[in-house]
Amino acid sequence: MRGMIAAALLALAGTCVSQAQAQDAAAGEKVFAVCKACHQIGETAKNSVGPELNGLIGRKAGTAPGYNYSAANKNSGLTWDEATFREYIKDPKAKVPGTKMVYAGLKDEKKTDDLIAFLKQFDASGKKK
Repeated sequence: MRGMIAAALLALAGTCVSQAQAQDAAAGEKVFAVCKACHQIGETAKNSVGPELNGLIGRKAGTAPGYNYSAANKNSGLTWDEATFREYIKDPKAKVPGTKMVYAGLKDEKKTDDLIAFLKQFDASGKKK
């Protein structure tokens, strides 16, 4: 009986460690370095080749003020939650056919987790939460 309890506790501890490691904002900032070619985030962020990404998680697709989105993105009906963003960033053109985003996609799930953790830090005004 004690062996089963110990095994369960170890499994639970491993799950907690995995979840803690699942999203690492500092590592996500490094992943975001690739995104910086087109996107900005933070208090001074502006639209560039792509829209600014402040407050992205929870935002309706195609709604960053002042950015000229493709009709496909504006009319996608998507709201950026973690699951939707995860699908999109893996293969943008598959998720939103006709998007202007010219990015082959992020296939590494750990890097995606980290990127999401980084993006989630910023509210709509660009301040870190």
